[in-house]
Amino acid sequence: MARKLTLEDLKPKKKIDEEQLEDLYDLIIPPGTPSYIIYDMVEEFDLEPVERKISVNIVECDQRELLVMRGKLEVVQAAEKFLHDELAAWVNDED
Repeated sequence: MARKLTLEDLKPKKKIDEEQLEDLYDLIIPPGTPSYIIYDMVEEFDLEPVERKISVNIVECDQRELLVMRGKLEVVQAAEKFLHDELAAWVNDED
């Protein structure tokens, strides 16, 4: 039986120092994004999936753990365009 890939499989196993975060940027993945888009982004752009606590203002301000993709600025910008295009195609899918 084939094993299903999960987000836990994509997460790095090591801790990151503050110095290692220099020149890295985060792309916040909207909740509800289809997992195949996230997997494609990790594969195609070699971004590091990380969970971050972010304040979300929906009725009340809550701290939530959201998935972000971390990488160099140019790569994150390319991934952002890819994410936007893929989400637009998913929303407009007529199947």
